[in-house]
Amino acid sequence: MMNLRTEICSLFAIEYPIIQAGMAGGITTPELVAAVSNAGGLGTLGAGYLTPDATRDAIRKIRERTDRPFSVNLFRVKMEKEDSRTTAVQENLMPIYEELGISPSAEQPEVTDHYEKQFDILIEEKVPVISTTFGVPTQNQVNRAHGQGLNLVTMVTTVKEAIKAEKVGVDAVVAQGGEAGGHRGTFEMENRRGANIGTLALIPQVVDHVSIPVIAAGGIMDGRGLVAARALGADGIQLGTRFLNAVESSADPAYKKALLDSDEESTEITTAFSGRPARAIRNRFMEFLKLNEIEPLTYPIQNFITKEIRAAAKRQGKAGYMSLWSGQGNRLIKNGQTADEIVKEIISEAKKTKSKL
Repeated sequence: MMNLRTEICSLFAIEYPIIQAGMAGGITTPELVAAVSNAGGLGTLGAGYLTPDATRDAIRKIRERTDRPFSVNLFRVKMEKEDSRTTAVQENLMPIYEELGISPSAEQPEVTDHYEKQFDILIEEKVPVISTTFGVPTQNQVNRAHGQGLNLVTMVTTVKEAIKAEKVGVDAVVAQGGEAGGHRGTFEMENRRGANIGTLALIPQVVDHVSIPVIAAGGIMDGRGLVAARALGADGIQLGTRFLNAVESSADPAYKKALLDSDEESTEITTAFSGRPARAIRNRFMEFLKLNEIEPLTYPIQNFITKEIRAAAKRQGKAGYMSLWSGQGNRLIKNGQTADEIVKEIISEAKKTKSKL
């Protein structure tokens, strides 16, 4: 019989091999992160869009709510400074601006990469687990983190990326299958769709090619997914979509309703909102770009010009123009549960499933 307590439990000093994904954009409130950690899992702050000062502030708010280990996720990504098609794309989006009663920003997109400063803050604040998406930390950053007794995790979508992460010295990788919601963690963007290998196929191949712990992600929603991931050789699981409707999540009510109304056929991978591939519930904005053959701008320029559209849609409760990130396990979403209840239910389900094997 498999043991639910794994190497990552010892490595991260957590009770259960359950990691709450670091969903950027404000979803992962300090309350959510702390609640998952207090429940025995590893809560993760999605700091990808935060300024350095906001990152430090959020870390301290988490520490006010828990004395247990937690993680902070950063975007390690190449940012394009400009895109010659910006004005043309904004003009093509005018019908949406008009419907929402807003005007395109007159400001030129200001691209600022906070990664280096954020990483320094995570070292200074001694964040127990530092995670990266879209790429690996530098060798110097790995050495600095390890010198402070901190652990490093990188999200990967291929075996090649996992090997690269292990070589630089990270302590574990999150292998993200194509079923996962939100941004694809793909390093190289030769293909604008990003790597899209299914979780069931990806996990054992990554496990066979690296010696560090592998954490499974992508379509995993319950205890059955934990047991299945362990059977494939993973040390634990990372879940994002399951926590979106948690009491502590700051997901907008219209977003939460869209999740509950969706099913396994409702999502697709799109570059419409940010310029990078991400799995989201199909909505009016995505269909508008396809129907009008509007090619999204590069990241993060596309994210900048859609920011005001998404903000207005949120204010007006119009889910059709929000970025409704979601994985494919939608029928397993439950509403009104606390993070503690979610973690405990997953473990209970895993034990029941394990007893049947």
